[in-house]
Amino acid sequence: MIAICEQEEEAEPAGDRREGGEWSTQQRLKNDALYVGARTALVLGRLPHAWLARLGSALGASVFYLAPSLRGVAIAQLERAFPGSNARALARANFVELGRALAEALAMTARRTVDPLPLSAEGRAILAAAVAEGRGVMLASAHLGPFERVAQGLALAAPLTVVARESYDPRLMMLYDRLRPYETIYRGAPGAGVRMLRTLREGRVLGIPMDLRTRAPSVAAPFLGEPEAPTAIGPARLALRAGAAVLVATAAPAPGFDLQVSVSRLTVDGLKIGTAGETELTRRINAELGARIAALPTMWPWLHRRGGGPAPRTNPHLQPIRVSKLG
Repeated sequence: MIAICEQEEEAEPAGDRREGGEWSTQQRLKNDALYVGARTALVLGRLPHAWLARLGSALGASVFYLAPSLRGVAIAQLERAFPGSNARALARANFVELGRALAEALAMTARRTVDPLPLSAEGRAILAAAVAEGRGVMLASAHLGPFERVAQGLALAAPLTVVARESYDPRLMMLYDRLRPYETIYRGAPGAGVRMLRTLREGRVLGIPMDLRTRAPSVAAPFLGEPEAPTAIGPARLALRAGAAVLVATAAPAPGFDLQVSVSRLTVDGLKIGTAGETELTRRINAELGARIAALPTMWPWLHRRGGGPAPRTNPHLQPIRVSKLG
């Protein structure tokens, strides 16, 4: 829910209040209805978790069947990412999972409590070692699974600052703030870039989601079967200029069908400041994020139109788990 609201990048640029625009009458009516719906939905967040999970699953399944345009986007992107897979079955499981995630987000927002996702022992050691170097940590992440719980788990282990995009509707920001007790830098705010660089130079961890479409300066890099997906180059540029360690952290499978936060470190040896080095680092980040999404293919928002282009004939690096193992 938060990911989609934050990332309506291209829909209505002329009426984007993040950039000083004004809504048209039609936009205002639509956004007012969405805001009232969001506030009303918070009431449901007080229901027992089991009820919410069932409601969320039913909502996701309903959207899959009643929203052909969203269903089509998800199926097309899954076909591109995983050639030869049953993309329709994966898409349906994905919509159900996203419905459950929405129910969980409602519960967390209504109750103002977030249960942090635990870090793996290996991930905790990798993060601690990177922070101890004192050069800052650029931590790339994705909207994969319970990503707010991922951020909470990381914030308990290291001094975390997260980069996010403001909602298209300023009234929704108060809802986001309930889930974000850690420091947040909003990309459209004055001086945001300076604050990001300062965060790294102070030896802190700068978390930046890099999986969704963005208006930020981008380069073409392979991602989820799309050979030239526009991807923000800013994180790589910041990391190389600050000499920071580069980590990737997302939700990942844990023993017993649970989830945990997995952290891995990317090598930057030989990469220099400049377009070539920054582009190569962006490609490495995309490759790692894509592999992580492939391990949890129903937990990423495939209904978000990430990119376009023809589907490749083969994609040996992405192997999704079978739908029968999704539980």
